[in-house]
Amino acid sequence: MRGVPLTGFCVSNLISEISFLFQRLDWVNLLDLLLVTAVFFFLLNLVRGTQAAVLLRGMILLILVIALLTSLLPLPAFSWLLRTTLPTLLVAIPVIFAPEIRRALERLGRAGSWLAPAQGTSQIERTIAAICTASQRLADHHYGALIVIERETRLEEYIETGVRLDALLTPELLLQIFYLNTPLHDGAVIVRRDRVAAAACVLPLSSGGAVSRSPERQMGLRHRAALGISEVSDAVSIVVSEETGTISVTHNGRMIRRLDLARLRNILTAFYRPSPARHLPTWLESLLANVWRVQRRRG
Repeated sequence: MRGVPLTGFCVSNLISEISFLFQRLDWVNLLDLLLVTAVFFFLLNLVRGTQAAVLLRGMILLILVIALLTSLLPLPAFSWLLRTTLPTLLVAIPVIFAPEIRRALERLGRAGSWLAPAQGTSQIERTIAAICTASQRLADHHYGALIVIERETRLEEYIETGVRLDALLTPELLLQIFYLNTPLHDGAVIVRRDRVAAAACVLPLSSGGAVSRSPERQMGLRHRAALGISEVSDAVSIVVSEETGTISVTHNGRMIRRLDLARLRNILTAFYRPSPARHLPTWLESLLANVWRVQRRRG
């Protein structure tokens, strides 16, 4: 042992530990690791771009510092304090991350919405054409607008805050709603299938901080409301800026800005495309297909 350098001994010890772990690795342990990795990936992807991401980094850094202090130094009083406050921290974490937990549960709940009937292609094309035409004409005249397209998550609670119309969606109707100084000008229009469900609706403002961190100051309440409804639902929102005349689209807490008519049409087609009829949900079909491929290879 005296003739072996300390660095070489540590490296050889580390290699032996790694080889020991790989020897004990089987398909059950591999599945366990993949599930844990998927959970962490889902959580990190959920809070990415939000204020919770900064808070999460701070909590991880604090935990690492505390773990190093308690493992390297004998700190009985500090260790007692940690043991005492740990239950409080476990209760505080769900409260702090309540919006992100709600979004995660809503995404899981939307995974079971595969039984809903899909819309026809022609109906969706007419809806997209009407929204794109109206958005371009509103942008040319610098009329502010906020159009929300309802998808799988029902927006009934936000429809109740506005004026119910249940009118056929046309570019002329949207232009009339968002014309300056009209009674329905302020607020959002919610589109359900090929009809305008309601106008002058009140939407929740974004809590992610993406608008406040933007260096551009043209993003006001309409953009915050568009981000807010995309954070609590799977809706797609189209925002026309009154100051600059630019068109933006929000979905899943993200915003795509400065769109022309062609890009707007392509984005709405990608988000609003009807799903093909399935007898099973997508995730179950993928799982069964993978299992079938594995069995076929073994056979």
